[in-house]
Amino acid sequence: MRLPVLPRLRGRRDDLQPVLRRIADVVLADPVAAAGLTIDQLAAAATCAQSSVVNFARELGFSGYRDFRRALVEETARAVAQDAELLFPIAIDAADPLAVSVSRIAAADARAVRDTVRLLDLAVLEEVAAILTGSRRIVLVGAGASGLAAMDLQYKLTRLGFSAHALTSAHDALPAVAGLGAQDCLVGISDSGRTTDVLDALALATEGGARTLAITGAPASPLARGADHTLLTASREPSFRAGATSSRIAQLAIADCLLIAVAAQLPDAGQEALHRTRAALEARRT
Repeated sequence: MRLPVLPRLRGRRDDLQPVLRRIADVVLADPVAAAGLTIDQLAAAATCAQSSVVNFARELGFSGYRDFRRALVEETARAVAQDAELLFPIAIDAADPLAVSVSRIAAADARAVRDTVRLLDLAVLEEVAAILTGSRRIVLVGAGASGLAAMDLQYKLTRLGFSAHALTSAHDALPAVAGLGAQDCLVGISDSGRTTDVLDALALATEGGARTLAITGAPASPLARGADHTLLTASREPSFRAGATSSRIAQLAIADCLLIAVAAQLPDAGQEALHRTRAALEARRT
């Protein structure tokens, strides 16, 4: 499955060589304008050779720059026709009026969820759900904002009756992961795919024979390459944000999709578990 150009480029950006990263930055800064550039114009904007632009396109899986540009033109035209979000500045300045900042945050978060769903490979989602369903123990590891997503997924899986534990500190995670075996599963969550604590947990789980899953926004990252299966998120973090809000919301969208996919594989038991957990809390609702 060929991923959309811009989500794929955002996910690969940090793994590119410096000269290719400059080209990526030009495209990501203004995708609509970049779609109208010839190869020599893009090379000049990124201060590189035309051959580097060709290598950039091939690195992303295209046959050449013409193939890349055609895909970018189609994607930006479709996005602008749908909601004009690509024309809406996403960068947030502290001096902006509050109404403007709120609107931009809402646009970024909504776009993160939509792009994540577009990236979702349903076959992989079903396979991941089957792995979770058949696991004796599930350990979810994430740090910072990704730790919040790990805790959310733990809550969802626990409501379905699974033994799931979210760990956000290496001192807690690594001893727990060291005990995982072939009947268990590790879910590593990291937007960058480079979080040291998550990668260390992945290595330990792999060594113990546990099945490994990754939720990340970086398809070429060490986490994505090292896990058995990967679910990709898409987000564009504005420059002035209190934490990785868009990436966390994208991860939460994946958690919701996993809940439905797992419940679908346990139609009777899953519904019964949800009813029991809901009933257990009913008396405390206000």
